[in-house]
Amino acid sequence: MKEENGAIRTFMSQNYLHFNAATVVDAAQGYEQHLLEGGKMLISLAGAMSTAELGISLAEMIRNDKVDIISCTGANLEEDIMNLVAHSHYKRIPNYRDLTPQDEYDLLNNKYNRVTDTCIPEEEAFRRIQSHIEKIWKDAEAKGERYFPHQYMYQLLLSGVLEEHYEIDPKNSWMLAAAEKNLPIVVPGWEDSTMGNIFASYVIKGELQANTVKSGIEYMVWLADWYATHANGKGIGFFQIGGGIAGDFAMCVAPMLEQDLERDDLLKWRYYCQITDSTTSYGSYSGCIPNEKITWGKLDVDTPSYVIESDATIVAPLIFAWILKW
Repeated sequence: MKEENGAIRTFMSQNYLHFNAATVVDAAQGYEQHLLEGGKMLISLAGAMSTAELGISLAEMIRNDKVDIISCTGANLEEDIMNLVAHSHYKRIPNYRDLTPQDEYDLLNNKYNRVTDTCIPEEEAFRRIQSHIEKIWKDAEAKGERYFPHQYMYQLLLSGVLEEHYEIDPKNSWMLAAAEKNLPIVVPGWEDSTMGNIFASYVIKGELQANTVKSGIEYMVWLADWYATHANGKGIGFFQIGGGIAGDFAMCVAPMLEQDLERDDLLKWRYYCQITDSTTSYGSYSGCIPNEKITWGKLDVDTPSYVIESDATIVAPLIFAWILKW
């Protein structure tokens, strides 16, 4: 059994006392308190958090019922699985800031796609998955069935066809943990991903119909029903990693229900934390502070809110470690 306070949590309690560090602890305590009071939590994943191997801590959060739903980009949906089956083929480039255009072109020719200091191996990652997911798509279409992008990925993982290719401990895959829990996921803009591009290529070639994969509008309709079911009592919290579509798509379900469907019986988001490095004054969603979200009907005037201006690859695992009492 874990100690009440593990080594990481104890270290944070003793050292994270001011500025951004103090906000990290405040946000972690707020997250923890929201769950203790019976609230639910959404986590949104932007950026390349799966390639950053957030699954090491996020999978444990999922297994321990510390997250109730995830909103993520198509890239994060697939890249966790790519890491699961092709980890040994990834290439790290610590001096990525020194690369020339020719260096980048050489990486491309060697079938490496770079994300900051980490290169995803195209052949081993994308293609190892492609033939299996293609079969799942085509089998569904032949049966007249339609599913969301994440549901196809769940079918892929739970089928066991990838197990022989696992190259990390499967307990560190957040997608595998989510599949085993059948955790709700919404994936706005899924077509902006490698698997989304591959699916589109099959549609262009006439091998699949576009509606075999359910759309973003259908995700929003589903999310509206889920939110309306749970936005009562202590309500739903929102833990936002980065910004972009993964964050705003999910967050705007609250004002949509109130303003467009005239539901006045539902709570707005009841906890909010964002880890960001975006600048507020640029007019971006990623950089807007919580108060701005009040004017859009997303947060309430008394919603506990935190902004941590830092690197999510550092901060998110620390907050998860706090909640897990590591």
